[in-house]
Amino acid sequence: MIDSLPPLREVIRAHDLRAKKSFGQNFLLDLNLTARIARAAGDLRGADVFEVGPGPGGLTRGLLAEGARHVLAVEKDARCLPALAEIAAACPGRLRVIEGDALALDPLTHLTPPIKVVANLPYNVGTELLIRWMTPPQWPPFWQSLTLMFQREVAERIVARPGSKAYGRLALMVQWRAEARIVLTLPPEAFTPAPKVSSAVVHITALEAPRYPANAQVLERVVAAAFNQRRKMLRAALKGLAPGIEGHLEAVGIPPTARAEEIGLEAFCALARRLEGVQGQGGRIQEP
Repeated sequence: MIDSLPPLREVIRAHDLRAKKSFGQNFLLDLNLTARIARAAGDLRGADVFEVGPGPGGLTRGLLAEGARHVLAVEKDARCLPALAEIAAACPGRLRVIEGDALALDPLTHLTPPIKVVANLPYNVGTELLIRWMTPPQWPPFWQSLTLMFQREVAERIVARPGSKAYGRLALMVQWRAEARIVLTLPPEAFTPAPKVSSAVVHITALEAPRYPANAQVLERVVAAAFNQRRKMLRAALKGLAPGIEGHLEAVGIPPTARAEEIGLEAFCALARRLEGVQGQGGRIQEP
């Protein structure tokens, strides 16, 4: 049983698991906090869970204690495998640990839907993993929800609204296809070693379909061009995308003198649809 396992500090001492900067590791040792993160993912009974970077297994314990049907934990650091094996032995048949890179793994080959992703993501790959999970070839994705730890600054960018400094490509990419909210914030001292910044847990629930119709690739090009030069007016930032960009902006109700951070998701989608129409008539949407 999970309750019979030793405290995490003892596990770290026993296996000499000093956090390594090269793995982006900051261990969360308070099992009350890891349990709160597991609960933030919602009801885990009847769901498989994909965990990235479990380290010594604090969150892994929480996921199993909260009733996850099966947990797939992917860990790059071989030093952590014996500690994770102890958890697997305490929960026969419910935890599979794979040594490897989550960026190279297809969870569907190991898990059965519904699938929830829950992870204290290593800071060095967190944003890249989120982008991959938000931009699959087909939607809905393999996951039902994502409950992920990020640097607080990244978390605020995910949930940001128009008009704020944090608003940008990440907010639009996530909010186009999902509901996102910050459910927990953690100070640096909650971790070992303590990072230089605060952290936050974001809960993201996949929508059945995007909020507004748009071609994903065209929308991404429009948003990338707009925010790559966010200080410029949109008529200047987007001029390389298509001829007569001012007319296209005005046609969908966007003032050509507006800046990217002032424009909401619905308007960006309307512009993407219009520019896709231009492309369909023989025009070409340029790469930003």
